[in-house]
Amino acid sequence: MNPVLSNFLEILDLEQIEVNIFRGQNRPLGRTRVYGGQVLAQALVAAGRTVEDERHIHSLHAYFILPGDLEIPIIYEVDRLRDGGSFTTRRVTAIQHGRPIFNLSCSFHKIEPGMDHQSEMADVPGPDGLPTEVELARGIADLIPESVRDIYTRDRPIEFRPVNPINPFAPDKREPISHMWIRAVDEVPGGLLMQQAILAYASDWGLLGASLLPHGRSFFQREVQAASLDHAIWFHRPFDAHEWLLYTMESPSAAGALGFTRGSLHTQDGKLVASVVQEGLIRLVDIR
Repeated sequence: MNPVLSNFLEILDLEQIEVNIFRGQNRPLGRTRVYGGQVLAQALVAAGRTVEDERHIHSLHAYFILPGDLEIPIIYEVDRLRDGGSFTTRRVTAIQHGRPIFNLSCSFHKIEPGMDHQSEMADVPGPDGLPTEVELARGIADLIPESVRDIYTRDRPIEFRPVNPINPFAPDKREPISHMWIRAVDEVPGGLLMQQAILAYASDWGLLGASLLPHGRSFFQREVQAASLDHAIWFHRPFDAHEWLLYTMESPSAAGALGFTRGSLHTQDGKLVASVVQEGLIRLVDIR
């Protein structure tokens, strides 16, 4: 297995320290706080470890309460709310310094046949030939602050290939929609739960940025303060995280320092596998 992916999967492979209690380590990503997608993915894994193998998560709803501290592990406490005939419900609380920093409610369901329809995938160029975000970052490495340059230009466990990339240091104003191809850099073991954890991790990457596009702003600008506040995912169909997924992200509204965004993920052959919704803080601050 690709060693970068192997190291990343170790972060998602939580340590069980008691019945319904798990411990997760952190992976720095150039931020002063824990990346929200990491907490989301780890909480999903914690919940899944308490559920029968034939039941898979179909929806999750999460709130980011406090910034995560990179310097200490995160404790995940799972409440087994319901084990029904068709559905299983779990609640997960992530704790640091004795306080909740994140909570998650999620529901699991057996895969069963039923009525089937979906929205169409956006008509955009495929991933072949598009540069990855890492390649783009290496091309402007001299503009990236030296303190985080290595993090943004190092190899990653997940490839992100934006269809129409922006210059994060001088973004132009655009319509509030973007497209990005994503996939794990190697085969992902661990069944559907780990595939879904990979998708959950990636789903927080760049989604809130869609709400900045009409304003010519990006997360790299010092005057932009941004943070995920809540996050929801609906998993519609099984998928392979090592196969390309098109992540279409759009922002119907931004108001009151809050950006509202939603996303859809399709396989390369057009199968809709997940839908995402998020609201986040997008605040302009005075840096004078």
